[in-house]
Amino acid sequence: MDKHFKFSNSVVGLPLFFVLFLWFIYWLEVRFGFDFDVNGILPRTVSGLQGIIFSPFIHSDISHLYNNSIPLLALLAALQFFYAKQSFYVIGYGILFSGLLTWIIGRENYHIGASGLIYVLVSFIFFKGLFTKYYRLIALSLTVIMLYGGMLWYVFPEVDNSISWEGHLAGLVTGFVLSFIYKTPEYKKEVKYDWEKPDFVAAKDKFMQRFDENGNFVNLPPVVEEESELPYFTSSSTLSYAADLNYSHVANIDLESESES
Repeated sequence: MDKHFKFSNSVVGLPLFFVLFLWFIYWLEVRFGFDFDVNGILPRTVSGLQGIIFSPFIHSDISHLYNNSIPLLALLAALQFFYAKQSFYVIGYGILFSGLLTWIIGRENYHIGASGLIYVLVSFIFFKGLFTKYYRLIALSLTVIMLYGGMLWYVFPEVDNSISWEGHLAGLVTGFVLSFIYKTPEYKKEVKYDWEKPDFVAAKDKFMQRFDENGNFVNLPPVVEEESELPYFTSSSTLSYAADLNYSHVANIDLESESES
């Protein structure tokens, strides 16, 4: 398994706790006859601001709750496993900012449900995987878009007037922004070669100079040595050698030298 990804109890515990808490809230509502809908987001009203915090935990009926529970279990587990360092920030700020944006752009009605958070998670996991360029996270992004890509239609108005498309759109935008804000340096590719460095200039590299723009091998132009400014000397001496049988050497030297400076 990749050294970056470590399984822990929170990978299972976090999504289970979150979803069970949603079911507990719904049980309280049914068991004691509460109407928590009025605690949802009511756009552009002071009382509706409470819904920014409370709305993800409120659902209209059991079908609404069930449809949100399955994606939350899968997406929260993926978030905690692949982005453990960022998971709580994404969940917390995802709820806060997607709710605030819904409060700003939403229709004058109560907006409830955890679908806004689901869109935050889908958006964050998809875009973050692409931005990291890490092959396992890119595979996760593609898996998420295959499973939940159809949700994209529900960020547009008039597709289904019974749902909060504003909350979906707010979640999508929030997740995209958070994928920019929270960095993942642990997944950054280690630089091993000079050509991988951002300041690498191919024209100055000795190896790359051996190739033209079409990739053909070319010879480098001859290096012209600069003339030295120091004085130099030449000689026209003739030097000859003769050897005797005793392996001793006799040198006959005829010296006629000229010097220039």
